[in-house]
Amino acid sequence: MKAVTDDKQPAPADTPIEQQLYAIRQKIQPRSVHGVFASWRIALVLLTQVLYYGLPWLQWDSRQAVLFDLAARKFYIFGLVFWPQDFVYLTGLLILSALALFLFTAVAGRLWCGYACPQTVYTEIFMWVENWLEGDHLARRKLDQSPWNANKLRRRGLKHLVWMLIALWTGFTFVGYFTPIQTLAAEVASASLGPWETFWILFYGFATWGNAGFMREQVCKYMCPYARFQSVMFDSDTLTVTYDSSIGEPRGPRSKKTDYKAAGLGTCVDCEVCVQVCPTGIDIRNGLQYECIGCAACIDGCDQIMDKMGYPRGLIRYTTENVVKGNYPDSGILKHVLRPRTIIYSVLLALISGAFVWSLATRVPLRVDVVRDRVALSKETDEGMIENVYRLQLINKDGRPHRYTIGAQGIAGLQVVAATREIAAAPLQTVDIPVSLIADPVDLKGRSIEVSFTVQAIDDPRIRQAVATKFFNR
Repeated sequence: MKAVTDDKQPAPADTPIEQQLYAIRQKIQPRSVHGVFASWRIALVLLTQVLYYGLPWLQWDSRQAVLFDLAARKFYIFGLVFWPQDFVYLTGLLILSALALFLFTAVAGRLWCGYACPQTVYTEIFMWVENWLEGDHLARRKLDQSPWNANKLRRRGLKHLVWMLIALWTGFTFVGYFTPIQTLAAEVASASLGPWETFWILFYGFATWGNAGFMREQVCKYMCPYARFQSVMFDSDTLTVTYDSSIGEPRGPRSKKTDYKAAGLGTCVDCEVCVQVCPTGIDIRNGLQYECIGCAACIDGCDQIMDKMGYPRGLIRYTTENVVKGNYPDSGILKHVLRPRTIIYSVLLALISGAFVWSLATRVPLRVDVVRDRVALSKETDEGMIENVYRLQLINKDGRPHRYTIGAQGIAGLQVVAATREIAAAPLQTVDIPVSLIADPVDLKGRSIEVSFTVQAIDDPRIRQAVATKFFNR
């Protein structure tokens, strides 16, 4: 490439050449589209937002049904209460989410990105507002190009006002999962919000407003790592949004009355509706691209054009690479869903899901921690017995009160001495109990003997916890 001077003459060979490494972003104003997949997107947007905005207001046993109380280190999910010690359940949930994502991607591509990802969902909501207040894609482009005047200020100002209200409500709801939302609402109403609540409402609201209102497809194309490694989970039998060049080419415009076969044309009329409706601005006819989020808007748009032309649908459709190559027909797609990769994902997902559910179902709502007296490992009583002192921390994880008894095993004739024979614990209460173990020196075999405390709920035989510790001789 040679540099060119103003008089169009070639510049000297040593003249520096200035070249842009990044293209200037062209604002995308996607065209509205209707169809099966658009209806699915609307349904999932509504479903996810009803769950997101509604769950914090749902009550369960006189408390918020879903609340992650970081200050009290308690996490409420309907009838279950989790503590920091239950971190293993979060790990299991993350593993299940990852496996489910791998399975769905291997079967049908970027379903998460196209229908349920928060970036997709809020971009869709913001575009609804934009379409409502500024008009269709042609009107929005015209408004973009028009000079600033009263009409443009009014439309843009109203749009951003609605966007900011949605964003702030989203941030408020987000904080409501960590601070009881009714308390949070009262603090907002009385202008007595704490600094952290204020920061997170504004930060999350600003992120929603910026990502869904301005950055949009740039988040998917440049910031989201999933777009970069998705191809690792694809294979030739993965369902993806695909343009079938075998029936679409050669493309070209024509009238509805034209016999495209006699004219040597394919079914693609080169209307570019598939490009106009794409939220990331790609041309699906160029093949599978990492920018494609699998929203299938191009399928709905193309099907509408095919219906108008009287051509069969399916020029752009969910299909596999092997179908396009002619290795098997569309009717064979279902048979190829079950293949080694998807079978392995499914088996792992089923096994881990079963273990997760079984662990929750058999979970004992009691935790016992033993802390030894650090002052003296052991001491001799006036009667010549050996005594070890401990502190038991009992956490009642249940939503009901319980009474417990304490026992100990490991040494013959081992005695348990506590301030009370029964320990009462209110719902979700932590109780510290000093306990002594006393043993006859004759029964002690060695310097350190392994013993265990057993805490048993009096009113429920299923609630029982055993904790091992050491008993030290003189």
